[in-house]
Amino acid sequence: MKITIPNSVRPWVAVFAAALLAAPLFAQPKADINDATEKAMKAASAKVAPAIVKIETAGGAETVAGGPKKGPGGPPPGPGIRKGVGPTTGLVVSADGYIISSAFNFANKPTDIFVTVPGRPQRLVAKIVANDQTRMLTLLKIDAKDLPVPDAFPKKDVEVGQWGLSLGRTLDNNVDHPPSMSVGIVSATNRIWGKAIQTDAKTSPVNYGGALVSIDGRVYGVIVPASSRAEGETAGVDVYDGGIGFAVPLEDVMASLPRLKTGADLRRGLLGVSPQGADVYNAAPIIGAIQPDSAAARAGLQVGDKITEINGKKVPNYSTLQHIMGPLYEGDELTLKVTRGDKEMEFKAVKLLGTTTSYVNAYFGVLPMRDDPGPGVEVRFVYPKSPAEVAGIKVGDRIMKFGAPAPVPIQNRAALIAAIQRVNPGVEVQVEVKRKDGGKVETLKATLVPAPDEVADKLPLPSSAGKALEGVKPKDPPKKDPFPKGKDPFPPEECGGQDEKKDDKKEDPKKDKPKVETGFMTRTDAALGREYWVFVPDNYDPNVSHGLIVWFHPAGEGGKDGEKMSKTFRDFAEDNHFIVMGPKAKGADGWVANETEVVMQDVKSVIGQYTIDKTRVVAHGMANGGQMAFYVGFNARDVFRGVCTVGATLGNPPKENVANQPLSFFISGGDKDPLIKEIVESKNLLMEKRFPVIFREMKESGNEYFDEKTFKDFLNWMDSLDRI
Repeated sequence: MKITIPNSVRPWVAVFAAALLAAPLFAQPKADINDATEKAMKAASAKVAPAIVKIETAGGAETVAGGPKKGPGGPPPGPGIRKGVGPTTGLVVSADGYIISSAFNFANKPTDIFVTVPGRPQRLVAKIVANDQTRMLTLLKIDAKDLPVPDAFPKKDVEVGQWGLSLGRTLDNNVDHPPSMSVGIVSATNRIWGKAIQTDAKTSPVNYGGALVSIDGRVYGVIVPASSRAEGETAGVDVYDGGIGFAVPLEDVMASLPRLKTGADLRRGLLGVSPQGADVYNAAPIIGAIQPDSAAARAGLQVGDKITEINGKKVPNYSTLQHIMGPLYEGDELTLKVTRGDKEMEFKAVKLLGTTTSYVNAYFGVLPMRDDPGPGVEVRFVYPKSPAEVAGIKVGDRIMKFGAPAPVPIQNRAALIAAIQRVNPGVEVQVEVKRKDGGKVETLKATLVPAPDEVADKLPLPSSAGKALEGVKPKDPPKKDPFPKGKDPFPPEECGGQDEKKDDKKEDPKKDKPKVETGFMTRTDAALGREYWVFVPDNYDPNVSHGLIVWFHPAGEGGKDGEKMSKTFRDFAEDNHFIVMGPKAKGADGWVANETEVVMQDVKSVIGQYTIDKTRVVAHGMANGGQMAFYVGFNARDVFRGVCTVGATLGNPPKENVANQPLSFFISGGDKDPLIKEIVESKNLLMEKRFPVIFREMKESGNEYFDEKTFKDFLNWMDSLDRI
């Protein structure tokens, strides 16, 4: 029988053949196998070592954004990463002097860069040629020839479980010595939206820009920090000690090298679409929004199209689309197939763009009555001088149809919000209204405008028709912790055979169901042990949808301000139907970005227990808590519709504004706050992305909470997040 050895395991055979043939398999000493493995690893390192160079920088900023932080001044987590004082690492990719490295190593914008090549005693001056902004790589050029170029391990042959050696040049000043080495395995492939190989070998700022190497001395890829949530040179740095690291396949680096050599930065290729819903893993990839002047818009794609194929690959969900699109660059062309209604359509040579025109929220100028099952939408408030007022809309009128070029029936508030998200400012819409007085039906015209940065001084009450559960199965009231601290979960009196008969008793249908617990409550996540607090107003009614304020406390508070914050919002929460909650940061130094997922479990638990208005879920925080509010708002956009910060800066560049996941901002800072310039800059960055932003600079104030006037504006802003 002939046995065929796969290419991916042939290197293993070469490593162990001599040791295994020296004695019978079951008699093989363990020490011999360990010795053979050690020799193979050293040989692999020695094979690649001549191509691993030392990089030193001088000048530039003292700190760069990102990393663990204390207090305000940067992204969660931390005020920034201090500029490295030691060397970094690079990898030769072309014999005529081209070196690739992690963009992280140059995030502080150094004025001088020097490279030392093994076997060549003198440091050489290096210049930055170009940056790969999607894979976060930087190409350098030195004046040198005949440099050794390592062999790339083919991506198709990379398998989970193969040895992975991470090599760097930062721990030894002598580049003729072997590079530093950490040993692990390939733990996953096709990560970070198809752009990286994952390993459990140690990766950190010590070896960013170095090589992840196979057991036979071929290079899997270039080690970089990476994150599926954030972007930029420092994305992923904060979790470098989390047991996983990433490397950009060297095969991909070599493929993009000719374009980088021209001196042009490479940007991610963007189609310019957003999914219809929040579930990117199970739901079909139906287009929910298209950015103006994007590749999708230029190609003729439409909202509602279902993407079925990209470049011949099936697309069952939006996550698959992201994996296919992730490795592509600006200027790349692709072929898409979509279904539109009952027709299949093909779009060829769709050229991807590196940027898209930011979506601009269109504004009609009405605030709808909530919890009104329809048909139509009752108008609660008309904004002065808005298109709605100019068209003649009045309080109490009911909007029955809305759209352009022809109006379509509107069943409820959600349908009206979705309808206006599909229209751009400057478009004339037709609106069919049923008048409050007399019931006369009229068709009006209005030209939409960009959403203004203003807050109404006063909004009328009531804000709800009180019919949130009409036609909907009511939620069960929140359950108390069955095993509070100090209580035996299995007391003797509940473990006897006689008491087990209680389970067979039928519940008395006449017995009143337990009332919803209100007031201030402290809860503990049963699975994670994390604590958070919740305030539910005493007049809570499940037939009235409630907004949700998620408070992120400043560093050092540790969630101790819960009762104080609940009292701050008590009157507003009762009058305007809001629930307030506050998760607790894990560490005393404040919030860190990798707490997002566990925090969102607490948030979604509260959302699942009460009748929550999804258009009024707000991330609110101060100082370090404000930075976390920014981060969570952008990274949980399926949940949050507003972000309010006090004395906090963005840190990371803002993501794009998208139609079907709108996000509004209320930003404030004291005029005497040392960070006021950075706070203003954060506001400007958001406005450049065309997000709706309200900004308030509080006079004679430092790093403090709202003054009375700003607090009032904040409350009215929250109560109008569903304005149309």
